[in-house]
Amino acid sequence: MPTRRGFLASLAAISAAPAPSWADASAPDYLAAAQVRDGSYRLYGLDAAGAPVFWLELPDRGHAAAAHPTRPEAVAFARRPGDYAIVLDCARGEQVASLTAPEGRHFYGHGAFSEDGALLYTAENDFDAGLGRVGIWSVDEGYRRVGEFGSGGVGPHDIVRMPGGGALVVANGGIATHPDTGRAKLNLPTMKPNLTYLDADGDILEVVEAAESARLNSIRHLAVRPDGLVAFAMQWEGDIAAAPPLLGLHRRGSAAAYLVADGDGWRDMRGYAGSVAFSGDGALVAITSPEGGAAQVFDVETGALSAAYRIADVCGVAPADDHFLFSSGSGWIGDARRGGGGDETLPAWDNHLVTICALA
Repeated sequence: MPTRRGFLASLAAISAAPAPSWADASAPDYLAAAQVRDGSYRLYGLDAAGAPVFWLELPDRGHAAAAHPTRPEAVAFARRPGDYAIVLDCARGEQVASLTAPEGRHFYGHGAFSEDGALLYTAENDFDAGLGRVGIWSVDEGYRRVGEFGSGGVGPHDIVRMPGGGALVVANGGIATHPDTGRAKLNLPTMKPNLTYLDADGDILEVVEAAESARLNSIRHLAVRPDGLVAFAMQWEGDIAAAPPLLGLHRRGSAAAYLVADGDGWRDMRGYAGSVAFSGDGALVAITSPEGGAAQVFDVETGALSAAYRIADVCGVAPADDHFLFSSGSGWIGDARRGGGGDETLPAWDNHLVTICALA
């Protein structure tokens, strides 16, 4: 039988042991969902060059993931209007929890952790009321749902934690959907997207709305620079020939600025921006278009187009030093400045590349 002194010593040793970190999962730089060539689905951890360092099975097609800020856990979300979100221990390679949206809700494919990692926030659709909600889940209680609040609009797709505090920014796409009609857009004549800033209690701090002429420009995806500058990518629901800029920049308390390629360059995007990211040094911002097979990079300071690339089915983009890592459904992943093409031995990458500990 162990003595009381020995038992206390063993407790002290356990408490002194370092907590698991992302280093225990081979220190990935990114997470990405993908479909492999046999038709199954996986979540991958990728290194700085885009090479897989681990993978875990998913029950169906994934969209994006949320990476815990310190421990090697990721929440993988189904593609909208999917109903699964699973918590994966990326070091041990196993599922440790699952999230079930309340009755009358579904997830929108994105979530964000609080700065201390104690809470997970999920973008959700209250589809009978036609309103956006943000679910709150307690991480240390096994991802138990502990609350919710309004997203500040309709169709909250992406949600990102702001740096240096408990505020969140939500991309309310403005589009009402219902699982009974799949991905059909039910309110285009009246849709009103917005960018909403919320505090940790769900109180609205600021709302940014487009002009009436651009109300069909659905705000979909977000990136946040460490100084609080927000980039938002949009998808135009009107006539493509009349598509406005698909990339906006906003700093709280200021008006939004919109960036667009000169001449006919904006036509390459075909009215659709699928992902957005700042470069690692924050000087550049990029958007991608799987519809157009195009990626465009802009200078943040001047708003000028810095580079444009043709990449078939490109959608994922994430910071990589002073530039970007891109991924595509054709199996290509890399720095577009170095060229390259699809690789049938690689998975078909889904919509997003998620940077691990981007604001940690």
